[in-house]
Amino acid sequence: MTPSTRKKTAAKKPNTRAEWELRLYVAGQTPNSVAAFQNLKRICETHLEGKYRIEVVDLLENPMLAKGDQIVAVPSLVRKLPAPVKKILGNLSNEDRVLVGLDLQPVRRAGVSHAE
Repeated sequence: MTPSTRKKTAAKKPNTRAEWELRLYVAGQTPNSVAAFQNLKRICETHLEGKYRIEVVDLLENPMLAKGDQIVAVPSLVRKLPAPVKKILGNLSNEDRVLVGLDLQPVRRAGVSHAE
């Protein structure tokens, strides 16, 4: 992650339209901010196979950018596309929760068995 106000990380395949638009709000190069970016990048590479775009917004450099997505804590991830917009707070270290939050994995309910 570089110290820029906005950094875009394109999907792996050139000339491929990103189906997932993700915006990660951070506050400088804190350990949580760096971890959130690394975790998000790993999750995207594993589960979205080059069909994503990550935009990193550093609120220390431009705090007014938080207003549009109503960001009150960082790091915060906002899924812009596909609709609906979703938000996930924290360093994204719990992959199962991130996958559920992004609708990439169904919610697992305790006590429910899928085997019959």
